[in-house]
Amino acid sequence: MSRAYDICDFAAFLRKYGDSGRDRAGRKEEPSRDASQRTQPDRDRQQHSSEPRNGYDRSRTIYRSRNREHCLRESEVQTLTDLGKFRLVPADDLARFAYRGDRSRMESDLHSLSRQGLIEERSIEGHSSYSTRVLTLTKDGHRLLERAQLVSNRQALYHGLVKPKEARHDADLYRLYHKVAREIDDVGGKVCRVVLDYELKKELYKKLSQVDPNKDLAYERIRVANEYDLKVVNDKIPVPDLRIEYEDDCREIRRLDLEIATRDYRPQGLAEKAKAGFHLFARQQDHPKLRRVLDTQEITARIFAL
Repeated sequence: MSRAYDICDFAAFLRKYGDSGRDRAGRKEEPSRDASQRTQPDRDRQQHSSEPRNGYDRSRTIYRSRNREHCLRESEVQTLTDLGKFRLVPADDLARFAYRGDRSRMESDLHSLSRQGLIEERSIEGHSSYSTRVLTLTKDGHRLLERAQLVSNRQALYHGLVKPKEARHDADLYRLYHKVAREIDDVGGKVCRVVLDYELKKELYKKLSQVDPNKDLAYERIRVANEYDLKVVNDKIPVPDLRIEYEDDCREIRRLDLEIATRDYRPQGLAEKAKAGFHLFARQQDHPKLRRVLDTQEITARIFAL
């Protein structure tokens, strides 16, 4: 009988097949919590420290954004960075992964960030396994990250809730990222950058719109797809929900393309994602239907547990 693959299976898979998507340029990124943050210029910061209390670092740095100053702890800066990279993050997952279960510390940081106008809280239709409370950057929070150069210029940042109907699906990306990033770390890798489908689609559509109509469009579509380490399936270029670029233990830059599948996926869409070579993840309750869809089309792709 078919079974769902859990994250431990993915770890074994990664050790054996982690060579997919090697970056041709061999680019390197500055290391940090996930190697996508960078040290901010001295002109835009000023350190104010105080003694830690109960193990909680109370030191703050002043960041200047336009005509405003923001006084932030390191953990608050990391939270802003996470929200910017993933657009929206469920509060429960932020507490679990970023604060290691220390909810009181998280709530203190969120209160400070909200008071300074850098984040906003929204409610969405959620899964039963976590609350509907999600967090996003405001425009001011987005500007601050860019102004203070707190992340690599190769890392795209987002703010606000653009597509409410897709929010529940997108909210799972943060959880998926941390599960896979942990396995990358366990095999000696280091995450350099995360790429959401928004960014890939934007770049692909721009490239495709510039194709000379007098050229062979099928060939040009394949050429553009190859530039992004993607495949053409049924005359389309499927795009993953999440791409993780990471440096392996040999300092080679590699990529993992991840897709969160749900029971609402059309059979053709799910088949195209599988044929594109994306690693499929799904919630446990969605596995039986998704497995039946793939089996019907004789596709042997694994579905890992989210």
